[in-house]
Amino acid sequence: MSQDTNQEDTSAKSEQPEVNTEEKLQAEAEIDQPEQSEPQSEQQAITEAEELQQKLSTLGEQLLREQAEMQNVRRRAQRDVESAHKFALEKFATELLSVVDNLERAIGAIDAEDESQKAVAEGLELTLKTFIDVLTKHSVVPVDPEGQPFDADLHQAVSMVPNAEVEPNTVINVFQKGYTLNGRLIRPAMVVVSTSA
Repeated sequence: MSQDTNQEDTSAKSEQPEVNTEEKLQAEAEIDQPEQSEPQSEQQAITEAEELQQKLSTLGEQLLREQAEMQNVRRRAQRDVESAHKFALEKFATELLSVVDNLERAIGAIDAEDESQKAVAEGLELTLKTFIDVLTKHSVVPVDPEGQPFDADLHQAVSMVPNAEVEPNTVINVFQKGYTLNGRLIRPAMVVVSTSA
């Protein structure tokens, strides 16, 4: 029995150093492993930081472009609104110009010498003046170019007449006044232009 006990003790002792050796190797491997993974994780962190920095830079540029685009859209919308306000009266003003023309024709048809028509002439002239003042208040300005050089942007030549008294290409007669609304032509002046004799 003592022999069996001795054999068990010996085998237990011989097994014990083997376990200790395995544990030591495992512990050494665990100690070595963090040392190797530390440089890898640092490198990985640097790479991730660079990628994030690049993404941040790209997003920053994209944000600036979007802000610039929004600012351009706002400016365009503001210009469109201003233009709509400026020229909203264009059609209405164009319709009223025929009334002004008729008042001018009526005044021209009245005999200034006739006392019975004098009161009517004065009434028509006051009405026309008031009408023109209202149009001018709303930026509808007459174009009456008599004696000025012909301008194709503002005038429409009805005929050309040889005239030695004035420079060629000068407006010598206005059949119908033109009008502008905030600087934009809404009706050209109908004119007679001189040519060299």
